[in-house]
Amino acid sequence: MSTNLNAFILADPNKCIGCRVCEVACSVAHTEGAAVTAGMLDAPLIAKLYLVKTSTVTMPIQCRHCEDAPCAQVCPVGAITQTKGNIIIDESSCMGCKTCLMACPFGAIDFAPVYRNGQVVMQSALQVETEDGLMEKEMVVASKCDLCAGHAAGPACVRACPENALEMVVPKQEKKKRNIEAALSLQDAVKKFIG
Repeated sequence: MSTNLNAFILADPNKCIGCRVCEVACSVAHTEGAAVTAGMLDAPLIAKLYLVKTSTVTMPIQCRHCEDAPCAQVCPVGAITQTKGNIIIDESSCMGCKTCLMACPFGAIDFAPVYRNGQVVMQSALQVETEDGLMEKEMVVASKCDLCAGHAAGPACVRACPENALEMVVPKQEKKKRNIEAALSLQDAVKKFIG
């Protein structure tokens, strides 16, 4: 039985310089409309990956598109599904319960405000208490890497990284590559042994 495992982005912390170009590329790739310059944007840039900088490591954290995705397992409304080898969040179905955020072992899920036509979408009935009284509350939904689904050129972060610190890993292709490398290495070892 042949299994097609989900692809994912692998970051090399030894190459990452923390420039955040991956975040910008991701944000632009997921912005509605065609923005060529920052002045053409009518909504903030919101990345679906998250750069982590500590004293010992710098690298983006992204969804691993788990085979038995914990986020999908716990979503009470079925907003997280597997589609064409990607774990996808249907943001229009998300109710913002944050269960997926708690279930993700990588911290790859965040919550982002919803924008339509450059305007933040407000909750239909929920208000929040502020110092100025009750105010409308913005709608937020789960957000995570979708491998730039729908973009023919593939993940924008991988293409944009100036240090080639990001790589899209397709497990079936990676396994085949490693099988070939192992066979060649074994062939060399056998030649030396027999030799």
